[in-house]
Amino acid sequence: MAHTMADTTPGEGPETVVVLGAGIAGLSVALALAPTGRRITLLERDAPPPDGDADAVFDHWQRRGASQLRHSHAFLARLRSLIAAEHPVLLEALRAEGARELRFADGLPDSLKARYVARPEDEEMAIIVSRRTTLEMVIRRHVERSPNVTIRSGVFVNGLVSARDAAGTLVAEGLTLDDGERVPGDLVVDAGGRASPMIDWLEEAGAEIRETSEDCAILYYTRFYAFLEGEAEPRRGRHAPNGDLGYLKFGVFPADNGTFSITMAVPEVEETLRAAVVRPEAFESICARLPGVAAWTHPSRSRPVSKVYAMGDLKSRWREMAPDGRPAVLGLFCVGDSLVRGNPLYGRGCSFAAIQAHALRDVLAQTADPVTRAIAYARKARDLLQPFYDDMRDQDRAAARRAEHGLDPDYRPNLRARLLKRFIEDGVGVAIREDPELFRAAMRSFHMLAPPRTWLSRPATLAKVVSVMARGRKANAHLYPEKPGPDRWEMFSALGLPADADRARLKAAA
Repeated sequence: MAHTMADTTPGEGPETVVVLGAGIAGLSVALALAPTGRRITLLERDAPPPDGDADAVFDHWQRRGASQLRHSHAFLARLRSLIAAEHPVLLEALRAEGARELRFADGLPDSLKARYVARPEDEEMAIIVSRRTTLEMVIRRHVERSPNVTIRSGVFVNGLVSARDAAGTLVAEGLTLDDGERVPGDLVVDAGGRASPMIDWLEEAGAEIRETSEDCAILYYTRFYAFLEGEAEPRRGRHAPNGDLGYLKFGVFPADNGTFSITMAVPEVEETLRAAVVRPEAFESICARLPGVAAWTHPSRSRPVSKVYAMGDLKSRWREMAPDGRPAVLGLFCVGDSLVRGNPLYGRGCSFAAIQAHALRDVLAQTADPVTRAIAYARKARDLLQPFYDDMRDQDRAAARRAEHGLDPDYRPNLRARLLKRFIEDGVGVAIREDPELFRAAMRSFHMLAPPRTWLSRPATLAKVVSVMARGRKANAHLYPEKPGPDRWEMFSALGLPADADRARLKAAA
């Protein structure tokens, strides 16, 4: 069953909201709308988190609906600032459960520490780091304390209840469960994630949804670790705990309660490495050859506490629910990956969902007219998120090209590509390690506190970059980062992998 027509009319009193999904997106909707007095029901197929502390939840919570549950997570500064401003009780609950806040000054390169002078706005650039299971558990327990929020777990939603208004536009009026129960709602929210069936139901009902989508061309592999008794995080040294080797991106993610995770992202074209990295022994061998990671994963400091989790089918996707100002459906709003989906590499998924949920709250407060609401929400999503979405998509395209070029021994970059590479590596990369103001501007953009890359186009920034490049590489040698890891041939040789297999495959395909 996918779609049911009904002729019901919303009753009097506070609006009722029925939400498909109770992950981060669904919980963000409850977090945003609960203070408005609306009656909110979240429907999810998975079981609730087990009783116990953060470790018990990580070990035992099964979430088939959240494939990213045991991958690295962080709440960017934009989301942390939203929580601090609007939900301070939640922030305290996260802290009490072991979630940590990393400040702007904590991430300064050594080359900037002596010159750094704190500014008040730097307090805004703090991130929350924790395991996803801990984050979700705490937010869930927080919203469940709201008397007007109900979470129904273990139920299967199999359709949308809808009708047509006088103008013939589809109007959402609730959801149906597999046992035939109808759960009515004056408003319906699709927070069902990247695999939500809602769009299929809408299209079956005749709604036209405009969508753009493309592959991120990368796959993820994550493993979690716990520090041994008496051990702690290593000091950030000459080698950064994250990096991009072309054939491999990697990062260390501090978490809660003495844990951390390592995520490796492998380009889609690197099939040989993808097949190897999911094996624990290969994963550990790679970690040992990345200087910034090895300090964390050395057996004298920490131990693995999970298998290697893989995540694929990563896409950038944007859906227009009111194309050309004409709502496809009224009374239904998509929040999270069901509306905008991007590469998890940038850590923006949770932030996007929370921003959408609070934007929805603001739209609902402005008007009761369903058409105006639908158009206003679509416009807000574009205004708030599209610049960051486009930036992620463009970076993914560039990374995919670099990965393919890395497999082609005959590839020679053209003049434009060589100049751009020099501008980034010898100009921008060096300048932000020398100038605290440029580093600050870059980080504000990364954390969604400022539009992406606008800082880079400012005349003062360009002048600084040109000045740095004019000094030459020898004069700037102390500002270049250490090589984050071995080149492709060296890594493959150490792992006992055939370095030419993927090259041969691509050449044959061409």
